[in-house]
Amino acid sequence: MVGAVVLSTLVLGIAGTTASEEAMSRPLQWGVLSTGGIAHTFASDLAQISEGVIVAVGSRSGESANAFGDEFSVPSRYGSYEELVADANVEAVYVATPHPMHHENTLLALEHGKHVLVEKAFTMNEAEARDIVRVAREKNLFVMEAMWTRFLPHIHAIRDLIARDALGALVSVEADHGKYFRPDPNFRLFAPELGGGALLDLGVYPVSFASMLLGTPSRVLAMVDPAFTGVDGQTSMLFGYESGAHAILTCTSRGRSATRACITGEKARIEIDGDFYAPTSFTLIERTGERERFDFERAGRGLHYEAQEVARCIEAGLTESPLMPLDESVAIMATIDQVLAS
Repeated sequence: MVGAVVLSTLVLGIAGTTASEEAMSRPLQWGVLSTGGIAHTFASDLAQISEGVIVAVGSRSGESANAFGDEFSVPSRYGSYEELVADANVEAVYVATPHPMHHENTLLALEHGKHVLVEKAFTMNEAEARDIVRVAREKNLFVMEAMWTRFLPHIHAIRDLIARDALGALVSVEADHGKYFRPDPNFRLFAPELGGGALLDLGVYPVSFASMLLGTPSRVLAMVDPAFTGVDGQTSMLFGYESGAHAILTCTSRGRSATRACITGEKARIEIDGDFYAPTSFTLIERTGERERFDFERAGRGLHYEAQEVARCIEAGLTESPLMPLDESVAIMATIDQVLAS
């Protein structure tokens, strides 16, 4: 069938529920740990929904915390992360620091009894990821990797089509994420001490995308070329699965790629527009060539969907999201470890 479907983000809920069913009894009270660019995006998007509100912000300097607090009308501002997690009004902490700090910062929040949404990549490696999961489960607290792509309307629609067998058995997944960054040894993507490298910052998107669709690969092949500081600058990956499916994934910090994705099944394929990991649209193409277009209303950058999922899960008494399970975050880090070992 040839046609176009326009879906509203106001009525398309996560995991098949409507917006009204998603409504929380009261807003989840957030504390934002760190005041970098992604923290600003999260705060801007959170303002669009009723399920969460920022009540505190913590930075390594009071000046930065106050500037962030002024911009987003945050009542409590702290010049240390320790003060933030000690705030009794904070129910959930959004960890927005670079990758090497995720393990330490997340454990700090958990030790103070806070639920945690931790930026992707979840950690630096599998061992750190397992440690976070162990502590979270011991304390019966919610933790989720902030892989916001999982909760976007177009991804929800794609998962629904796959669940209804619209594609048939999956054959392959292709995805790329490339951006150009001016060579600067002090920039986080090139600085080893800040967890630099294309894979943890950019490549985690296609790797997580493939994991969502195909699970954990049984075979991992990779070609990795370094950037000028020695961190990985460009990586191409080929994953094999017990089902016989393949994933062909790439990432680079040397140029702006198409950032598209394609899911091929025996019956049909889905071609996702760039940027596949952000709010976008896609086309369902039957094996016969018939096409159906899926477009979605867009609001903000899209981080508010993951915030809604955190609020929904905590309200329901869950300690992890069924759409971004902790064991899968650990498995993704194990796969990334294998790639980097190349």
